[in-house]
Amino acid sequence: MTAGRRFVDLLGSAEFARAFTIAVLSAVFGSFAIERMTSQVTLATIITMLCAVGAAILWVRREELSLLRLAPSSLLAFLAWALVSLFWTTDKSDTAFGWMALFGFAFLAITVGHIRDTLQTVRALGDTLRILLVLSLGVEILSGILFDMPFGFLGIQGNLALGGPVQGLFGSRNLLGFVAVLALITFVIEWRSQSVTAPIAIPSVALAALLAFLSSSPTVIVLAAAVGIVTVALTIVRHTPSERRGLVQWVLGILVVLALTAAFALRHPIIALLDAGSDFSIRATLWNTMLDFVSLKPITGWGWFGPWARGEYPFTYINFLLDDHHQSGLNAYFDVMLQLGWAGLVLFLALGGAATVRSWLVASVRRSVVYAWTPLMLVTLAVDSMFESFTLEGAGWFLLVLCALRAGQSRSWRENIDAAHTGAIPTLRPER
Repeated sequence: MTAGRRFVDLLGSAEFARAFTIAVLSAVFGSFAIERMTSQVTLATIITMLCAVGAAILWVRREELSLLRLAPSSLLAFLAWALVSLFWTTDKSDTAFGWMALFGFAFLAITVGHIRDTLQTVRALGDTLRILLVLSLGVEILSGILFDMPFGFLGIQGNLALGGPVQGLFGSRNLLGFVAVLALITFVIEWRSQSVTAPIAIPSVALAALLAFLSSSPTVIVLAAAVGIVTVALTIVRHTPSERRGLVQWVLGILVVLALTAAFALRHPIIALLDAGSDFSIRATLWNTMLDFVSLKPITGWGWFGPWARGEYPFTYINFLLDDHHQSGLNAYFDVMLQLGWAGLVLFLALGGAATVRSWLVASVRRSVVYAWTPLMLVTLAVDSMFESFTLEGAGWFLLVLCALRAGQSRSWRENIDAAHTGAIPTLRPER
């Protein structure tokens, strides 16, 4: 066997697919630490090299893939609109680099989604987050207890001995809390699907819960409540007989609308209960200012940048007006509206909304608990997007694309087209 043939076999092997997935997840979720300990150029190089390897893997596996189902159409539309914003952006080079980052993380998610199934993805993510959370707790112990000094290059303040807030390897308490909630969902799904044993699962859940608590992030409470409610609702649907499942789905949908309406009406008492008044007040002021700039370019926005570029209008002017230094809009929906206008927001909502509905329908009829991972992740991303812009960059954007792809693989109009070519009849029957 020639060296070339062995290399091709290696790229197409299951072992290499697992190693590649772990490498991608480590780079994506560890991107802040990588950038701070090296440079932004190093991180970009790592992502670029992983994309090159991913392209080689997809090429080797091309006979297993369908071009029609390679990526969700809503994702392609959103990426296209972000790219088209080059024509009206205030800085073409920053928009180009921002779009390449958006595309790079999306491409890695697409690659992982095609070479790993849901259970394999959950296991790989679980292994990655276990390591990153252990390292996060370790550096917080070093900073806050053993050395009793902040690690400024990692954004660690050294507050562990005071009970928090802690940041770990993620740069901010809110991002640590967000990742900890994602880890909790993943660890519990691993445990329930019997992918890991109790001696591994229980300490993992305890570690994620501990760091979520120590992060002192007000969004963690909201995320935990949302995930808990959705879990109960999904459990009810999954245990409802198939002939009554549609009625239950409609009742739950109506309850969700009523709950959102009540939450909006009672927003001030809820904020006071969460003791997040000052934090929310800062966000509300920022959002109102952003809406003033949205009104100037309501359809197209100011051009795609992703994280707010330093020295670029209107971001710098917004911070000047508020006498602050925000690096994002602290709300993914407002951020998309500011950068890509109402057209971009509609495409972004279509991407997340279609994925959530599809994954929910799949999880409601499939027996294995692993199918609940995708809708729970999407709900977490959707709720967190109300308070942070994590879903538009890095790990959050990666997970959104991965979950959208996963949902589309099970329920999509493309199945009917593929069936017409293959003669297969696409079905999704309830598992009993």
